[in-house]
Amino acid sequence: MNEKFYDFPFYKWEKEKANDPFLRQPMGDDWEEYTWAEAGIMARKLATAIEGYDLPPKSHIGLISKNCREWVIADLAIMMSGHISVPFFPTLKSYELENLIEFGEVKLLFAGKLENWQEQKKGVKNVPLISFPTYQNHSKIDNSVKWVDIMNENEPKKDDYYPKMEDIWTIVFTSGTTGDPKGVVLDYKTIFLTKIIIENKVNPLAVDRRGDNTFLSYLPLNHIFERVVIESSCFRYGGTMSFVESLETFGKNLADVQPTTFAGVPRIYNKFKEKVLEKMPQKRLNLLLKIPFISSLVKKKIKKSLGWSRAKAIVSGAAFLPQSIIDWYKKLDVFILNGYGMTENCCVCSYLDTKKSDGVGSVGLPWDAVDVKIGPNGEILNRGPFLLKEYYKNKDYTNEVLKNGWFNTGDKGFIDDKGYLHITGRVKDIFKTSKGKYIEPSVIESKFEKANLFQQVCVVGLNLPQPILLGVPNEIALLNKQVTTEKIKEFLHQINSGMDNYKRIEKVVFVKQEWTPDNNLTTPTLKIKRAKIDERFSVNYENWYKQKESILWE
Repeated sequence: MNEKFYDFPFYKWEKEKANDPFLRQPMGDDWEEYTWAEAGIMARKLATAIEGYDLPPKSHIGLISKNCREWVIADLAIMMSGHISVPFFPTLKSYELENLIEFGEVKLLFAGKLENWQEQKKGVKNVPLISFPTYQNHSKIDNSVKWVDIMNENEPKKDDYYPKMEDIWTIVFTSGTTGDPKGVVLDYKTIFLTKIIIENKVNPLAVDRRGDNTFLSYLPLNHIFERVVIESSCFRYGGTMSFVESLETFGKNLADVQPTTFAGVPRIYNKFKEKVLEKMPQKRLNLLLKIPFISSLVKKKIKKSLGWSRAKAIVSGAAFLPQSIIDWYKKLDVFILNGYGMTENCCVCSYLDTKKSDGVGSVGLPWDAVDVKIGPNGEILNRGPFLLKEYYKNKDYTNEVLKNGWFNTGDKGFIDDKGYLHITGRVKDIFKTSKGKYIEPSVIESKFEKANLFQQVCVVGLNLPQPILLGVPNEIALLNKQVTTEKIKEFLHQINSGMDNYKRIEKVVFVKQEWTPDNNLTTPTLKIKRAKIDERFSVNYENWYKQKESILWE
């Protein structure tokens, strides 16, 4: 292959593994499979259909759907037809979708596995629409060209298209934790070079380059983490990619698949931990783990129940993984790879191999070809071949964060004497109390996560004399609110005694409602949206602050 062109690895497996399963979709208790050859034929028919729209070269084609087999096939078809994918979070509201379609200059839209299309479709105006087959308990996409009709009426595209390395591969809109979403423009050279995370001496994702891989796609495919670690890895190295039917069936689907590589985010690993402790309290688990023969059996049973009996690599990304979670899983001989990156560097910045004793509390060492340094204000800067070309139609912001080849991450941190990178907070994640003191919430939040009684925490307190902590209780906390209150009282005293006076938490408030993408309090990758938390709860801050009790329940 000419080095000027992207090698498009799908074509290799389409021929070599033609009859092997590639995409697996759960349908109740059954699984439907597409082989590599079948998926290739469908992608090629779809590419022919796209060409029938007579779009300008390298047009922007939108994609809105939960993860499913058609998402991957549509993504392939967009690439095969020489266009640029613009994927969207499936939870977007109609006004958000309308704005992104217009801003992103989307000429054609794929819509698929969605729960709220009747509301979302209000944002789709004057854009041709292609719909996926309807999934049970999901919206029917009306006023669209149907997937089945495309498959029946089109011949597969015969020639293999190879884009140039400098051609734009995708425009990924960030989830907007700190403001409006921004379109990150990535080229084919960028996604091509991410193979460095597999093709090195370590291969921390433990991907088999001969195609013996089993992936489960759960995190949103429009997010760069899932796109690189799961989709792109499967395209390049072969294997099967399975999907999840629904949130309710996630555990069952995962247990059925038993993937060799699993990718999650910190909140998922915390949920799994709670699931284990519901069936086996920590004291009993500790006791059993001390008995050699029984310990081995317990670990195997837990791994299988979580879906990790065949896992060669278990990966966490999208947010910082607390050390307490890493340590808890280590006792089960589960070593979670903690990756650090962002959309702007294709998630390739650093990684921590938790099997090693070095680097505790860090996000690891930089990947090969990645340079990291700390700027004058404590901001983490990185450079390498994985960086974005630009922010779409936002030259000013591009110039602000890309300076002399260095990307300004917005994260604060330091590099220790062994070269490990540590994150201490966000440059802009600060607020001022009424005393004029600045608070870095993430630093304090990391302390409270160790209490093992919260699903989520957020330190707030703009214009209050002292900060307060909002927390979503986990299942253990809810078992006995009185006991939890006493535990947190003691924990709060310990935390406060080790902090400067102005940083001490005045109140801990357990809130009723979980923070999710549906209520717009987290991003789809489950990062909290601080501004939205303030919008939702700030009306209560002053009243909570005035209460006599230090621990409150909403």
